[in-house]
Amino acid sequence: MTQDALTDMKWRRFDGRRIELPISDAVRETLLREKAAGHRLKVCIGTDSQVRGKVSEFATVIVFVREKKGGFMFIANYKSHQKMSIRERMILEVARSVEISYALCNLLDEHNVELEVHADINTDPSFESNTALKEAMGYILGMGFVFKAKPDAFASSACADKVC
Repeated sequence: MTQDALTDMKWRRFDGRRIELPISDAVRETLLREKAAGHRLKVCIGTDSQVRGKVSEFATVIVFVREKKGGFMFIANYKSHQKMSIRERMILEVARSVEISYALCNLLDEHNVELEVHADINTDPSFESNTALKEAMGYILGMGFVFKAKPDAFASSACADKVC
């Protein structure tokens, strides 16, 4: 995904309100507002997808977790008409999450906010998604991010899944 593609993503809040600012500016404002309110944050980024007919629908979320005080998320949905295997789709999910994480990591570091990248990949080998586990883990860890997979990957397996 190019920087243009990143800025072209249409972001919204869970209640449907559109985020008009570039996503990095919206995240910066959020970090400043939450810090001023006395909240300590962690950011978790994840992507999930569902295949419906010939279309794969994706949702990427940026989840802001307030320490002991709940959280909220920003959401971007998009579709692909490209036919792909489950392994390819899992790697594409991870790639989307890594791209958003990479675009935001300097900002999060600047504000001392912990970042995790969540992959909707099962650690149990009896599940199909497990075929992409080693690649996904290597990609995320190789980029220097904290990696979480199911059952600990709530940003992708619960939050993104809910809006996909």
